[in-house]
Amino acid sequence: MKKEIAIIGLGKMGGNIARRLKDKKWKVRGYDVSKELRGELASEGVKTFDTLRELVESLPRPRVVWLMVSVKAADKKSRAPIDDVLFAKNGLIELLEKGDVVIDGGNSYFEETIVRAKKVARHGVKFLDVGFSGGPAGARNGGCLMVGGDTATFKKFEPLFRDLSLDRGYQFFKGVGAGHFVKMVHNGIEYGMMQAIAEGFALMKKSTYKLNLKDVAHIYNRGSVIESRLVGWLGSAFLQHGEDLLAMSGTVGHLGEGEWTVKTAKKMNAPLKIIEESFKFRLQSVKNPSYQGRILSALREQFGGKRTKTS
Repeated sequence: MKKEIAIIGLGKMGGNIARRLKDKKWKVRGYDVSKELRGELASEGVKTFDTLRELVESLPRPRVVWLMVSVKAADKKSRAPIDDVLFAKNGLIELLEKGDVVIDGGNSYFEETIVRAKKVARHGVKFLDVGFSGGPAGARNGGCLMVGGDTATFKKFEPLFRDLSLDRGYQFFKGVGAGHFVKMVHNGIEYGMMQAIAEGFALMKKSTYKLNLKDVAHIYNRGSVIESRLVGWLGSAFLQHGEDLLAMSGTVGHLGEGEWTVKTAKKMNAPLKIIEESFKFRLQSVKNPSYQGRILSALREQFGGKRTKTS
């Protein structure tokens, strides 16, 4: 395959994907609604375009387009931004041709991915879905990729996923939406793990032992059973913001993946007590901010750049 690709959405994730692929000798083209982001990537040697049409017309056939745009609509009456990019008048699908490929690398709900893929297929355009874990740092330095779709299309574009991942850091799962499904469950598990860490450190903060939580995070991350990137990131947050984490909000944001996991589990009659409770905690934190919430906000900032200031 030709190492040429277009990336739509040049934010923290999409921008770093573009940078990594450029380092891997790909010819990268980009588009974003933000003129500032287009200019930033252009200054680093990525060819950017002011319109989707110009972007698509610049690509050799078969065209490969990676979508890294938001999946959440502003309200229930409006379409998600990814649907506007794909299906609006003069949108991407009208500009592509039979044999072209769309790769959705965002955190889309897998059921919606299946619907989008069917609509895309009516135009003869192939579709792959990718769950990308690792945050902006992973996008820049190599991430963990969970790829869904049909086997033949995956194999054709496997060099792309190899270049974007850490060593052996990508895996294919057959079936449209499978990559997004596996990533959704990953994020649900992440909710539960983060909640357990927050509860444990909040308990230690109340202890009469006056523990140095930076030291606790350090020793937990030196060969213990719970050694993890999350514990390491919490230690970094303590060093950056202090143990009280006063710069962080006690109200915890969420992007929907935990909610999707809980909803899917109920449809499948599969109990998810820990994940469901961790999701409920985030909802309740709006009215009941807490130190646990500040820990969760600090972790979100560390691995995803999702800074939530004290409310």
